[in-house]
Amino acid sequence: MDELNDSNPNLSTKAYYDYNLVKKALNGDQKAYAELLHRYRESVYFTMLKMCCNKDDAEDLTIEAFGRAFKKLEQYSPEFAFSTWLFKIAGNNAIDFLRKKRLKNDLSIDRKIQENESEEHSNNIRSNTLDPEETFIKKQKTEHLHIIINSLKPKYKRIIEMFYLEELSHEEISVKLNMSVGTIKAQLFRARELLYSSLVQKKNKL
Repeated sequence: MDELNDSNPNLSTKAYYDYNLVKKALNGDQKAYAELLHRYRESVYFTMLKMCCNKDDAEDLTIEAFGRAFKKLEQYSPEFAFSTWLFKIAGNNAIDFLRKKRLKNDLSIDRKIQENESEEHSNNIRSNTLDPEETFIKKQKTEHLHIIINSLKPKYKRIIEMFYLEELSHEEISVKLNMSVGTIKAQLFRARELLYSSLVQKKNKL
């Protein structure tokens, strides 16, 4: 990452401040991650909401955007503002999500039957009940997930368990761990990335 100088015309005072946070985050400062999250979470969320018109999807896309950005933080170049880089990541991810969702809808059981098809196509409808093989596979995946969670560092393991298994809110975790909500969210993003990387590595070994 190139050092900035005062003659750089591309960055505002706000962008310089963000860049300093990025440098601190790359040096392991968790508070810097939390502040970056706090500064842009709401604006990213509402941008995602405008794109997908669904609150749950917008929340998931916001989480994914920060997760991807934090994972690629070393790739950020101060040639442009951090916010510009972040929103590009968020926008591209949302576009991919909407494209996949549209394709899924096109292939749903509600698809328009061609005019030359007169017979009932009930065989296109698949039961939601898992067959024995699928049940076994699902059980194996669950067991693998718990093994991977247990392999995480204690602070990440605990926060993953509290949020996903115990279903505690950010605020409740904040109280239990005596940490700010912003720090909790930042560490949760890091924990999710570690968990995802572990899952990918394990999948590649199978």
